[in-house]
Amino acid sequence: MPHYQKLLRVSTTGKSLHNITSKIEAIVAESGVETGLCTLFLRHTSASLLIQENADPDVLKDLENFMAKLAPESARYIHDTEGPDDMPAHIRTAITHTSENIPINNGHLVLGTWQGIYVWEHRQRSHVRELVVHVFG
Repeated sequence: MPHYQKLLRVSTTGKSLHNITSKIEAIVAESGVETGLCTLFLRHTSASLLIQENADPDVLKDLENFMAKLAPESARYIHDTEGPDDMPAHIRTAITHTSENIPINNGHLVLGTWQGIYVWEHRQRSHVRELVVHVFG
C-alpha cells in the first residue's frame, strides 16, 4: 500500500476561514493514489480544520459569529500570557478538530457537493500554519 506525505504551509490573515480544498486535491493528485484515504493533521493548538459549506459565505460568517459568542475574548481567563485572543483560540480548537480523514476514489477526494476543507485561524494576527497531509491507498 503506497504512502505519500507532504507538509503544507498555510498563511492565515488573522481570525478567519481559509479554503484549502484545491491545495489538498493537488496533493492527492501528486500522490498517484486512486483509492485510499487522505489524513490531514494541523500541528497547532490555536487553529483548527473544518469541513463545511463552500457555496454560501454567509455560513462561514455565521459560524465565526457563533464561535465568538461561545468563546469570547472578553471573558476573564487565567491563561492570557499571549493576549486576550489566546485562551479563546485554545477553546475553539478544543471543540473543533485538528485532524480529518477523507476517502479517495478515482484519484479525488470524496467530498460532498457543497463541502470544502478549511483551516480556521482562531488568533487575531497572521500565522503560518503547518498541515501534514498523508495519503495512502
